[in-house]
Amino acid sequence: MQDYLGWRKLIGIATPSVNTCVQPECDSMRPPGVTNHVGRMYVPDLKVTSNEDFAGGIDLIYNTLDVVIDALMTLRPDALTLAISAVAIWGGTQKSSEELKAKMQKRAGKPINVSLATDAIIEALKMHGIKRKIAIVEPYYPVIQPRMESFFGEHGIEVVKFTHLQGPQYSEYTRVSTQYLVDALRNADSSDAEAIVQFGANLPIAKICDEAERWLNKPVVAVNVATYWHALRHAGIQDKVYGYTRLMSEF
Repeated sequence: MQDYLGWRKLIGIATPSVNTCVQPECDSMRPPGVTNHVGRMYVPDLKVTSNEDFAGGIDLIYNTLDVVIDALMTLRPDALTLAISAVAIWGGTQKSSEELKAKMQKRAGKPINVSLATDAIIEALKMHGIKRKIAIVEPYYPVIQPRMESFFGEHGIEVVKFTHLQGPQYSEYTRVSTQYLVDALRNADSSDAEAIVQFGANLPIAKICDEAERWLNKPVVAVNVATYWHALRHAGIQDKVYGYTRLMSEF
């Protein structure tokens, strides 16, 4: 018998305990008959003032992944999503992304689609016909930059501009103003970038990315939109959702 509320699909979402953005953004994009189920990966609300602080936090989050997958699998989801984009791209290669996905699938203990930010963003860029150059904005520290350059370089994509917002504390990523987010996207733009890509699943920018596509006249790929879109489409849900960039409303 089907789940009464999630009669189409149940989406399991793993995200850090400090993340206050993923759950509301994904719920606002949720089609009828699809239910979202968030598992929290415990991580302290760390202050981040350096590359070393940021890298240490990634290790802490990665080490909690198995526990949250075990918890999510008890509800028998139809798909799993990893809603922390820094972990997905931390290895810096497509191979490392595939290894992370395989690790999650093995831990799940059954065949299940896993959506990572890395796969989702590459598929999103292909949908938009982006082949060569992008700009990236994220709340991270510069330690992430060579990993991103390596990953996208393998796909033939050059990152022509990085905007590292350098959030001072994990919980501070969402404690921002509309103007801060607007300025972040405007500052991230570059005349030679075919699209802007936003990493950082705790940056509450999805709806502003939708508006920015009209100001900037180019695709703006928001990571929570892309990852949730990927989970839906690979689960066979083709519903279009408006107000969350062209990716969700057109593809």
